[in-house]
Amino acid sequence: MNAPRLAVYNGDDPSLNFCALKRRLASLDLRSLLTARFFSNFLPLPARSIWRLGHPLPDFVLPDVRNRTTARLSDYRGRRTVVLAFTRIFSEKHYCPLCYPHIVALNEAYPQFVAHRAEVLLVTSTDTRQSARIVQDLDLQMPLLSNPSCDTFRTYQLGQALGAPLPAQFVIDNQGRLQFKHLFSFLDANASVEQLLAIATAQTPPLGTAVAAP
Repeated sequence: MNAPRLAVYNGDDPSLNFCALKRRLASLDLRSLLTARFFSNFLPLPARSIWRLGHPLPDFVLPDVRNRTTARLSDYRGRRTVVLAFTRIFSEKHYCPLCYPHIVALNEAYPQFVAHRAEVLLVTSTDTRQSARIVQDLDLQMPLLSNPSCDTFRTYQLGQALGAPLPAQFVIDNQGRLQFKHLFSFLDANASVEQLLAIATAQTPPLGTAVAAP
């Protein structure tokens, strides 16, 4: 099966207002940035995720700000493939320049993930108030899970630097087993959305496709 075609945001989309983008990446309003969370994540620590392919990942329960509910990772077992995307947002006014385009691209591709029985869970360290603003500003269609304590980031051993946890992406099949992981490096900050979509869609057929009995 050929991988679905995908148009990925590359920073040149004229539909995105440049001034608004600049404000999100370099706001001079530091009141929502310089918090206890910022300073507790300031010391650089590298990602050391030890989770092995073919094995389950640690379960968690986090508030889904986009859908005003809670999300438990294990609830998707037996139901859907999951793309678990930890992202790096300092506050509702301060986005990591390496992660902002990735968030936009994931959001644009979200219908394609859903069409292949895959869910995208975007995890951020912003609190619920900040996360609600992010959902509104970016018109997010995918779940946005808020983890301001950063305990889930730390359980997954994703590292931190200069005020926020580091990003990472995992693809988990519908039996709860890890099929792909990508940890942050400055040379390769995030797995491409094309790669995540190809891996996720390889796990399950698209909606409307008959599945042969075993």
